[in-house]
Amino acid sequence: MRILVVGAGAIGGYYGGRLLEAGRDVTFLVRPRRAALLAEKGLNIKSTAGDFHAAAPRTVTADAIAAPYDAIILSCKSYDLDSAVADIAPAVGPDTMIVPLLNGMRHLDVLDARFGKDRVLGGQCAIASTLLPDGTVRHMSPMHSLSFGERAGGMSPRVEALAAQIQGAKFDGRASADVMLDMWEKWSFLSAIAAITSLMRAPIGDIVAGGGKDLILQLIEETFGIAARSPHPPRPEAKARAQANLTQAGSLFSASMMRDIEAGNPVEADHVIGDLIARAAPGSVPVLTTAYIHLKSYEARRAREAAA
Repeated sequence: MRILVVGAGAIGGYYGGRLLEAGRDVTFLVRPRRAALLAEKGLNIKSTAGDFHAAAPRTVTADAIAAPYDAIILSCKSYDLDSAVADIAPAVGPDTMIVPLLNGMRHLDVLDARFGKDRVLGGQCAIASTLLPDGTVRHMSPMHSLSFGERAGGMSPRVEALAAQIQGAKFDGRASADVMLDMWEKWSFLSAIAAITSLMRAPIGDIVAGGGKDLILQLIEETFGIAARSPHPPRPEAKARAQANLTQAGSLFSASMMRDIEAGNPVEADHVIGDLIARAAPGSVPVLTTAYIHLKSYEARRAREAAA
């Protein structure tokens, strides 16, 4: 199976690298600058699950794609989605599976409109990783899961074929018979941690120490409450895990959105938080709305300062 991984950064570089490590036929779709760095230094992963170095990973730029791929793993940020859609278009054939790992749900509509719903699977990942200035992918915690599947539910021959490719790679990968439930559970959790750590500019343990436990719990009620009214309501144990993980004293857990703010980078305010609020009853999510206004204010200030 020919697999195209879009990007070789914190997400694509990690999962694509682990597939490459397992001997799979992986090509990274990258910009010319990243292609040059990979040609010079190779792909490097630093992880407690084991380091990996590929001296010369196969790369391609969008203008050089010559034939469709069997599977495309799409790991970009939501604000890069439009350019990614244009870049992968030559790689999409009649039987190509697109596995998006973006947060939230809005990207599914974009991909469906461009490539057809039958080509777009559901997918999600959970990992704490970052791209270091020298191009190294740093995996920062034991968590490194990925699930994918048919959005209508159940299993299919193509999902089983992709699952066979995932088997043996050094991450927790699985084919899911209810991937939309996986996605809703992740979105509920992610939006809560992104909202609170971005709003407070601190990891979970510091927020708890500062007296914010009740605020965290209210956020969880709001995000999981929205999901509960979806066609795929989260399981009670998913909410219980969120309550335990996001109120743990001393935890250094934070969202990548908080780190993006601290670095002055773009954020996925609309895709992760705004789209969730749009699915809520008016006035029912005051804490989540406050966090969203905070993020939009950050975006407005960033745009103003860039234009000055």
